Amino acid sequence: MFNKIYIGSDHGGYITKKAVVAHLREKGFEVVDVGCNSEDIVRYPYYAALVCNAVQKGEADAGILICSTGIGMSIAANKFRGIRAALCTSHIMAKMTRLHNDTNVLCLGGKVSGNFEIIDMVDAWVCGSFEGGRHKISLAMIAGGEEETMAPNGWQPLQDIEL
Repeated sequence: MFNKIYIGSDHGGYITKKAVVAHLREKGFEVVDVGCNSEDIVRYPYYAALVCNAVQKGEADAGILICSTGIGMSIAANKFRGIRAALCTSHIMAKMTRLHNDTNVLCLGGKVSGNFEIIDMVDAWVCGSFEGGRHKISLAMIAGGEEETMAPNGWQPLQDIEL
């Protein structure tokens, strides 16, 4: 189970993020909301970096990232060494990703799932714990791949890039 959770969203996940933050705080979790703070258009990799860097550094036990579909956030989050981010769209996915994959970042789609379903997934995920055993073999293989292919400190996306 996690205690301190960092949470971030882009504009597409902002409304859902507010509901998740309120729910987690009501349940007694320490929640750090890194933004965004409105439905104005922002770039999701910036918020993924804030959350994932906190998890990497041990400032957070876990992170939650929300964008419109969860896809962009999950792609960005998995660029960070030691981050095991999972995009979940159901209770069973959220439960199993903790049990079998020891995920430390949950990615959600604010426009894909309703708040009731998202809260259910969050509860399944934050209250779950890694089963260990045979699943450690797969995680060791993933960690070995990270050593070969990833920079030690992930990457730092710029907040605004002019195209």
